[in-house]
Amino acid sequence: MSEEVKGQCLCGAVQVSARVDSPRLRACHCDMCRQHTSGAFFSLETVAGSVEVTGPTQTYKSSEWAERGFCGTCGSTLWYGMQHDGSRNLAAGLFPNAGGGTLAIEFFADDCPKGYALAGGHKKLTAQETIALFAPTEGDAK
Repeated sequence: MSEEVKGQCLCGAVQVSARVDSPRLRACHCDMCRQHTSGAFFSLETVAGSVEVTGPTQTYKSSEWAERGFCGTCGSTLWYGMQHDGSRNLAAGLFPNAGGGTLAIEFFADDCPKGYALAGGHKKLTAQETIALFAPTEGDAK
């Protein structure tokens, strides 16, 4: 059974809510996430189609298949989104106690700087495995 989680950006101008089945966190160590957040980007896994965002958001198309959302007032990172379906992976830091989630998976784990290493027995995907999972293949609709 899913539950609703609610959060906000640093200044409170952007409000977010979503449903979660069992709170799971994901961490991404790609170059873009590290440049955008100065560390791994942690997102809270949400129920598809349940994300609601209100307030002054802005987006930046960071690749052929993805965009990053941020607060237009304070600059807080809000989401990593997919171009092909509009899905948004909400930043875990928007929610109190990261939505109660536990770390389930790391993306680009082989690109993780030594000083950022995360403990635990969660799944770790290499850059090649991550790209194969998310990046569109040649000929896919964009």
